[in-house]
Amino acid sequence: MVVTGGKDRLLVLRASLTLAVAMGLGRFAFTPILPLMVGQTGLTAESAATLATANYLGYLVGAVAAIFAHWIPRSRAALRVSLVLLIATLALMPAAESMSLWLTLRFLAGVASAVLFVFTARVAHQQVRSGGDGVGWVFGGIGAGIALSGCALLALGSGGSWRVSWLVVAALAAVLALFAWSLPGGDPATATSAGGQQSPVSRRDRTRFAWLMAAYFCEGIGYIVSATFIVAAVASIGTATWLGGAVWIAVGLAGLPSCVLWIRLSRRHSRVAMLAVAFAVQILGVGASALFDATAVQLLAALAFGGTFMGIVMLTLAEGTELVGPRAPAMGTALYGLGQVLGPLMVAPLLDTGYSRSLAVAAGILVLGLAFLVPLLRSARAEVPESERVVAR
Repeated sequence: MVVTGGKDRLLVLRASLTLAVAMGLGRFAFTPILPLMVGQTGLTAESAATLATANYLGYLVGAVAAIFAHWIPRSRAALRVSLVLLIATLALMPAAESMSLWLTLRFLAGVASAVLFVFTARVAHQQVRSGGDGVGWVFGGIGAGIALSGCALLALGSGGSWRVSWLVVAALAAVLALFAWSLPGGDPATATSAGGQQSPVSRRDRTRFAWLMAAYFCEGIGYIVSATFIVAAVASIGTATWLGGAVWIAVGLAGLPSCVLWIRLSRRHSRVAMLAVAFAVQILGVGASALFDATAVQLLAALAFGGTFMGIVMLTLAEGTELVGPRAPAMGTALYGLGQVLGPLMVAPLLDTGYSRSLAVAAGILVLGLAFLVPLLRSARAEVPESERVVAR
């Protein structure tokens, strides 16, 4: 059932806060805490990459589990268990300076984040009023969570403790989880009908989908390197101590409205064209963060990155669904997740000399992703549905 009016806005808020817990805090709070762990525990950059990989591997496992266990995205029990598990993994991070413990906790956090993400995505698409910007605001919750974690850690100051930081993030997640606790479960009949017959996919659309997925795989690799190391990279420059936190807040604030912006642009222009624009903006942001140390450049690069990474996810999955049907999000999530696992591993050997080379590699991979979109751009104008052109007028 789709809800409307005030109830719809309340549902959007609750779903948005769920993603703030699942992704902005549970998954990405590691990014601003990383410099503190490096400075206070002796964690090396390569070990940090391994920890990030454990989290992304857990996310991949959770996403695949949700694909094959169809009850997970509809189960309120799965939602609540995942919320408790995620909060527990955050609170237990300071329990010991043990790499094995940290790896286990970050892996479990990844699994829980994935379950919460697919559950909330199902809520957004099935029960939020269609035709508006509600779904975009739901996914904007990821940016809100990122900004919240950045503000909390900036308030602790550069002399803050890594242990206290994890506990603060866990406390914030516990508070926001109260809003997520009673999100509606799914209707089994919906899943049954979704699994029915679908129209055959043409060879042309399969080819186009392959190009799209190749670009999305590159995005998974390229974006995750920046998302993992952007704050540590700024902290290593040795500029103002507040800049790392400010950069992370900028990423979150740009991400909050970004999905709504890209949804509106895709109503007026070809979705593939807007996807290419988003890639180009992200390439400029990641490349600039690798090449320039100036404070203004780092903040602008953060805005460019934060304003595109969730938009690319939404545009890609929407385009993929149009090409091959409802199986596209599952296939895309798997490839994207695999790219996220590979990203930190690929750049780990470069981290001994700092983060600039790693960010440059990430930008190069994103350029390759943009190149994979070129075959799709040739007929981009023809792909805009007539109904959307009318709306644009």
